[in-house]
Amino acid sequence: MNKDIAEGKWTQFKGELKENWGKLTDDEVDQTKGNAQQLAGLLQERYGLAKEEAEKEIEKLDK
Repeated sequence: MNKDIAEGKWTQFKGELKENWGKLTDDEVDQTKGNAQQLAGLLQERYGLAKEEAEKEIEKLDK
């Protein structure tokens, strides 16, 4: 998994993230600054996903 979401792609990625994972707040997402590990941690926390599952979800959106 990429450690960071490309800066130029971040705005689009945030929109897709919020669309798919609405429990995440804008502030929480912004605080990760595109760090994929932190984003996966948020998915684990909010949705009870396993680490591997959360990482796969981030990878899907980052394509």
